[in-house]
Amino acid sequence: MDELAALTTTADPADFMLPPVSDLQRDDEFVEQEHRVAAAEAALTGSRWDDVVAILTECPIAPGHLPDLALRSLLAESWARMHRGELDEALELLKTAKRVAHRPGFHDLDRAEVLFRIGCVRLRRSAISRAVNDLTLALELCERSGRPCDRLRAEILEWRSQCYQRQRDFAAARSDVEHALELADAMGDRHTAAHVNFRASVIAERNGQWLLARFYAENAKNLYGECGDEANVGRLLSALGGLDFLLGKTDEAVANLKHAVAIAIETGHEVDAAAAVASLAQVHLRSGEPKLAEPQARHALELLGDRADALDEIGNVQLVLGRSLLEQGRLDEAGCWFTAAEDSFAQLESASLLAGAWFARGDLAAARGDSQSAAVLFRRAAEALKDSHF
Repeated sequence: MDELAALTTTADPADFMLPPVSDLQRDDEFVEQEHRVAAAEAALTGSRWDDVVAILTECPIAPGHLPDLALRSLLAESWARMHRGELDEALELLKTAKRVAHRPGFHDLDRAEVLFRIGCVRLRRSAISRAVNDLTLALELCERSGRPCDRLRAEILEWRSQCYQRQRDFAAARSDVEHALELADAMGDRHTAAHVNFRASVIAERNGQWLLARFYAENAKNLYGECGDEANVGRLLSALGGLDFLLGKTDEAVANLKHAVAIAIETGHEVDAAAAVASLAQVHLRSGEPKLAEPQARHALELLGDRADALDEIGNVQLVLGRSLLEQGRLDEAGCWFTAAEDSFAQLESASLLAGAWFARGDLAAARGDSQSAAVLFRRAAEALKDSHF
């Protein structure tokens, strides 16, 4: 049996007993639970992850009693927990959701939605290859369903583009995000369009197209503002701060980054606050102010803690901290942080991130006068970034 067929095969009844989906009388219990799930879904659009979890854990829905509502609840709670960094808990919820979606009465689009969420969690866990597989199968289920699903297809493409970007397949990443933009524009769905414009900005920035990246970032920020999504407005301000600095607008960069920090703190998103603080540290480091960069990088690391879904951000901040120490002549301390960054990046499927750590270690070796070790590290980094190996 091929993998796509396996996804639509009914689960063993002995494994997860559920009655077939049937019309349910809208009694008081059903209406109450429906309102609860709708409130959680509304909180999702505003990135209020704690509210979602609080609403749905207060009164869990039994899949055997209200399977349709249970599936919506499982999808909402798993999404919130993923964004809170609770990746194992999110995946367990999605395993249950997958079993629910295999019951009679559900269809390929339900299963595609579940598989899409599983792919997203696996991306956050840095299981990039498995995430690509899940997201590709989810797209195939969308196509096979024969149902209207442009929103879901756009979301899948946007997340798969992140995977391709991590794998340095920029052509595939750009193709997916361009297709997602077409779908979002055709739907007139501002929130989905905002997500896709954000992703398009990141890809353009990675390709050195800073003005194009800023264009997409401004579009995304405006769309999030129209949707009332303040948390994502803050994330875009952080991205715009980085782009402003690359474009030589240091004052505007600092202003945007400080505004991003304020929004992240106000909305209770510590990872976003850490990312903005880390960007401020990067601006000060690259502006020749390593003594300002050091405490900001340390503060960013405190905010990030040991979140498994933020290893790329943690590693990048460790590099900034190490470089700030290197610039101050504190070579041994810098070496410890460069090693820590390499350890963080080693857990991710990203050659470019590891290359960044090797370049930093090469600079450290050069500062110590060890030109031979520096050359080896620079060569290793360059080899990792090569697009052709023959």
